[in-house]
Amino acid sequence: MEYLQYRIPVSTEFSEVFSHFYFAENRSEHSITKTLLPSYQTILIFSFGASAFLYTEEEQIQVNKCIVLGPIKKAFTYSLLPSTQLLVANFKDDAFYRFFGSSTIAENLPLDPDSLLEENCFTILRDGMAQFKDPVDQVNYILSFCKPYLKERNVVVEKLVHLKHSAYNPIKKVADNENLSERSIQLNHKKYLGYSAKELTRYQRFLKAIEMIQSIATKATKNDWFEIIDKCGYYDQSQLINDFNYYINLSPAKYLKLQCDICNPIS
Repeated sequence: MEYLQYRIPVSTEFSEVFSHFYFAENRSEHSITKTLLPSYQTILIFSFGASAFLYTEEEQIQVNKCIVLGPIKKAFTYSLLPSTQLLVANFKDDAFYRFFGSSTIAENLPLDPDSLLEENCFTILRDGMAQFKDPVDQVNYILSFCKPYLKERNVVVEKLVHLKHSAYNPIKKVADNENLSERSIQLNHKKYLGYSAKELTRYQRFLKAIEMIQSIATKATKNDWFEIIDKCGYYDQSQLINDFNYYINLSPAKYLKLQCDICNPIS
């Protein structure tokens, strides 16, 4: 197998902190390029072996040891040179804030995570991980290492997170329950999660369309775009196309053809 990739789940103890870890390794003799779909999560990337490269609209970034990026609101491309290994920690909901005291510090550009703290703990962490060959052992090492840095969750944010997949308007519901203004809850949503509730609603609609397209592709059935538009809550085809162009710079039909080169961190 030239390109090895898989997800590593986390235990219940860390289910509020990380959605999962992702491991990838290029075992071929040539560079392999993939596209990562937006996840609205912040990610911490550890690189081993040869370098990996991230490509934004503005520049190419070399990943030598570790960087942090997010929340990931638009797709980006990355390349693994031969013998490169990546281990990616996917922070869940407000977890990045609970570690670093900010949710959007790495939204626009990848950062050295040591710059977020007063000590070079991530360089130490990465060097400690290098002693393990099995990615599962590396993940366990990360989980043990990070425990002292995790702060308690804000009560209002906890309620917002629990309502994000419900039929309720989370902003209004929490504002009513906490006897606070909706504006106050909106500000807390942005502060702790790194995006607004309106942004999340749009993204969830797009994600549902992605999941429907993938389901159709696996069944080898004819694509019914109007069914996707209807079930995902789009007004018309142009709105569907606009969301795909916004998030991944591809049309829905083009995405369908290129799925094998696109990684969906949510699926």
